Amino acid sequence: MLHSLKLHRPTHLLLPHKTLTLLLLHFSSSEPQTQIEKIVKIINDHPFPNHPLHPTLSHHIPTPLLSPPLVENVLGRLFASHSNGLKAYEFFKFSLQSSNFNPTPDAFEKTLHILSRMRYFDKAWELMEEISRSHPHLLTLKSMSILLSRIARFQTYEETLEAFERMEKSVFVDKEFGVDELNVLLRAFCTQRQMKEARSVFNKMVNRFPPNAKTMNILLLGFKQTGDITSVELFYHEMIRRGFKPDSVTYSIRINAYCKKGRVGDGLRLVKEMELVNLLPTIETMSSLIHGAGVARNLAKARELFDEIPVRNLVADTGAYNALLSCFVKSRDAKSAAELMDEMEEKGVGYDNVTYHTMFLILMRAKDMDSVIELYEKMAKRNFVPKARTVVLVMKFFCKSRRPDLGLEFWGYLLERGHCPHGHALDLLATGLCAHEKVGEAFECAKQMVERGRHMSEAVFRMLERFLVQGGEMEKLRELNELIKRLQKVLPASRGHATGILSTHQ
Repeated sequence: MLHSLKLHRPTHLLLPHKTLTLLLLHFSSSEPQTQIEKIVKIINDHPFPNHPLHPTLSHHIPTPLLSPPLVENVLGRLFASHSNGLKAYEFFKFSLQSSNFNPTPDAFEKTLHILSRMRYFDKAWELMEEISRSHPHLLTLKSMSILLSRIARFQTYEETLEAFERMEKSVFVDKEFGVDELNVLLRAFCTQRQMKEARSVFNKMVNRFPPNAKTMNILLLGFKQTGDITSVELFYHEMIRRGFKPDSVTYSIRINAYCKKGRVGDGLRLVKEMELVNLLPTIETMSSLIHGAGVARNLAKARELFDEIPVRNLVADTGAYNALLSCFVKSRDAKSAAELMDEMEEKGVGYDNVTYHTMFLILMRAKDMDSVIELYEKMAKRNFVPKARTVVLVMKFFCKSRRPDLGLEFWGYLLERGHCPHGHALDLLATGLCAHEKVGEAFECAKQMVERGRHMSEAVFRMLERFLVQGGEMEKLRELNELIKRLQKVLPASRGHATGILSTHQ
C-alpha cells in the first residue's frame, strides 16, 4: 500500500555507503536529460514480468537523486513511449520510498494516465484511493478528468456516472463537488464526441450545479468535435438565450469549427465580429484560420494570414508554422515545406511531433525516398523520439517501400532511446521482414516487444508461428509462447492480442 511504502523503507534500499557513493557519482556526473534516458531505458528494457522491477530500480537508481523534475520527466517519457503501465506504477511507488522526495500532482497524474490508457482500471482506482489516504493534496481536477475520460471512452454511460459518484464519496472525500467537477464530467463525454450523453448529464445535474461560461464552452467544443457546424451554431444560440455572453474561447471554437470545413471566409467574419466587442484573436485563432485556408486549398490566403501575425502584435509559434506547413500537404509542395522548416530553424522555432509528421507526409506523398531518409536522419541527429502515430507512419513507409532494413534500423533507434514501439509498428515491421525472409529478425523484434511488457497482435504471432514451424525452429516458438503466457498472468490479453501457440505445436 502506498501510504505504508512511504513510512517504511525496505532494507534492500539501504545500500552500503561506498556503493551508494559510486551510484551518486555515476548519475550526478551525467546531464539531467541523460539521467532521464538512462532510467527510462532501464525500465523499458527490464524483462517484465519474469523478474520484479523494484530490485533493479534500487540497484541502478540512487534515491537521493529522485527529484520531482526527474520523476516527472521519466514518467512523461514512459507515457510517450507507450511503456507497460505496471512498470510506470512500480517506478512511481519506488519514488515514494525516498525520504527526500516530495511527490507532485504531475507525477501522480502521469502514472494515472498511463494505467488508465492501458485500461488497467482496477490499478488506477487502487492508486486514486491510496493517494486519497496518503497524499490527498495530489488529487486535482486533472486527475479526475484523466480517469473519467478513459472510463467514458471504454465503458458505458452508467459506469461513467458511477465512477463520478465513487470519486465524490471515496476519493475526493474532503471536497464539496460543484460546477468545476460537473465540467470535468461533461468534458469526459465531450472529448469522446458523446454529445447525447453529455446533454443528458447537463440536463440531469444543471439544478444541482448551476453552469458557468466554462460549462457552456465545453459543450460547444464537444459539438465542434462532432464536425457538425449546425449543431455548434444551434448550441451557441442556446448559450445566448441562457444569458451567457460569448468570450474569446467561444469565438475561437466557432472559428475553428468553420476552418476545419475550409470555410475560412466565415472564420474571418467571426474575427471581425469579435473585434467589434473588443476581443482580439490569439495566435491559436490565427493558426486555425491558416489551417482553414489550407483545407480550402487557398495557399495565397494561408500565406497572407501567416504574414499578418506580426502585424497583430503576435509571434508565430510552432503551432502557427505547423498550420502553414499543413497547407503544403495536399499540394505536395515539398520545396516550400522544406524552406519553411529552414525558416523555423533560423528563427529558433522548435520542431514538434506535428512538424515532423506533416513533413514526412509531404515527402511520402511525393514518393521522395531520399528526402524521407534525410529527414529521418535529421530527426535522429536531434535525438527526437516521435509519437506513436508518427512511428507507425514512418515504419509503414519503409516497409511498403520494400526497405525493411530501414524499418529495423528505426526500431533499434527507438529501443536505444528507451522507447517501446507501438504494436502497429511491430505488425508492419514483422510482416516486412518475413516477406524478405528475415524471420530471425522478426522473431527478435517480437521477443523484445513482449519482454518489455507489451502484447503483440494475434495476426503477427500466427505469421511467426507459421514461418518458425516451416523452418523447424520450434525452440524459438516455444520461447515466444512462454513469454506471452507469463505476460498474460499480469496483463490479460485483450481482443486481437496473441494468446500463445496452438496445442498441436506444443
